[in-house]
Amino acid sequence: MAAPALIALAHGSRDPRSAKTITALVAEVRAMRPDLRIEAAFLELSKPSFQTVVDKLVRAGFDEIVVVPLLLSDAYHAKVDVPTAIAAATERHEGLQVRATDILGLEQEFLEVLDLRMRETLKEARVRELDALVLAAAGSSDPIANQAVARLARVWGTRHRLPVTAAFASSAPPATGEAVRAFRAEGRRHIAVASLFLAPGFLPDRAAELAMEAGAIAVSAPLGAHPVLARTILARYAVGAVELVPV
Repeated sequence: MAAPALIALAHGSRDPRSAKTITALVAEVRAMRPDLRIEAAFLELSKPSFQTVVDKLVRAGFDEIVVVPLLLSDAYHAKVDVPTAIAAATERHEGLQVRATDILGLEQEFLEVLDLRMRETLKEARVRELDALVLAAAGSSDPIANQAVARLARVWGTRHRLPVTAAFASSAPPATGEAVRAFRAEGRRHIAVASLFLAPGFLPDRAAELAMEAGAIAVSAPLGAHPVLARTILARYAVGAVELVPV
């Protein structure tokens, strides 16, 4: 019996860099598990769509699919869009079993990737001194999702013994520019911003623009394709695959 297929389901973006990054991340996952059928799909704005990929897998003979949502926050897309898409797929394909796992989320291991991206940026900008950090995320109307970012920011700050503020590109204050200006008002001048986004796009670009306008000395690239993220996707898949096993 074939193992369930894995769909790594991202939100999607009009920015082609986003789909390119997701494709690279899924390639990392495939390299780790060449025995699995692994596909990338998008909820909207990018191709292939989730329904297109499900149809392809069904034609290939798969009747079990594990969906790993490539979302960092457990908000609207995770709670509404993903279940809606899965319900539509199972309604169209009789006998198909689809299990959505927990989202990618905000694992503390992701701080390793944040640090790597920050080191790359600081080296390029020839920055040797920091006295404050800002952790920039998308933001949500769900306060619990924003609190998760704030908790990760506190852990990150403890690691580096620097003050850290969580900031958001939409839906919640403070914006990245406001966070940078608040640190500058305290007399801090060497403020760097880490991009807690999975891939490039409008929101990371906007967060970076506001930060630099406010006086940040560097803004890191999004997390992007990295083995730490790939391993997390496979860990989510493993749980979902077990849940599909009949009791």
